[in-house]
Amino acid sequence: MLNLKFSHNAHIQFRPIRPSDLEVLEKLHADMFPIRYESEFFQNVVNGRDIISWGAVDCNQPNGQDDELIGFVTARIVLAKDSEIEDFLRYDSARSNHTLVYILTLGVAEGYRNLGIASSLIHEVIKYASTIPTCRAVYLHVISYNNPAIYLYKKMSFRCIRRLPAFYFINSQHYDAYLFIYYMSGGRSPCSPIMKLSGTEWE
Repeated sequence: MLNLKFSHNAHIQFRPIRPSDLEVLEKLHADMFPIRYESEFFQNVVNGRDIISWGAVDCNQPNGQDDELIGFVTARIVLAKDSEIEDFLRYDSARSNHTLVYILTLGVAEGYRNLGIASSLIHEVIKYASTIPTCRAVYLHVISYNNPAIYLYKKMSFRCIRRLPAFYFINSQHYDAYLFIYYMSGGRSPCSPIMKLSGTEWE
């Protein structure tokens, strides 16, 4: 379990998400995201079924809640040849065992933002991906209006490769998404980023 001290009297630890986190994890997702996730997704996260996760907890929380989630990131390992980003990787396509890590969800409770927790959670994913010899990239999607998230990924050396029209369908309305990729272990981009994007501080 990683221990880091932050400002605002927070003392943050990072650990895997576990079954006892289920209720809080569901509430955090409901509070943060316009997309509703099925109960199967949360069961897979807390039980580690095909999903890797890290949770952030504040050891200085009052009222005995020092092990309650205040942030999280979830991810999945996928085969490069089966992914939507294979065309954005410059690697030996004859090697069928190349993998990627796809970030599914990332969030930090409102009272804990701007403390570097989101960045630390992403670093955990990148660190984990770097231990997989076959992994060539970490990637994710960001809804087009989420400027703080866009800024965060840019700052962490993710490259914005493509804008995906009507990627999300939320409340009877379509929204575009950006595809961000963090290249590693020889997985280089065959093209240039699509644009320079600006945003605001969010981590």
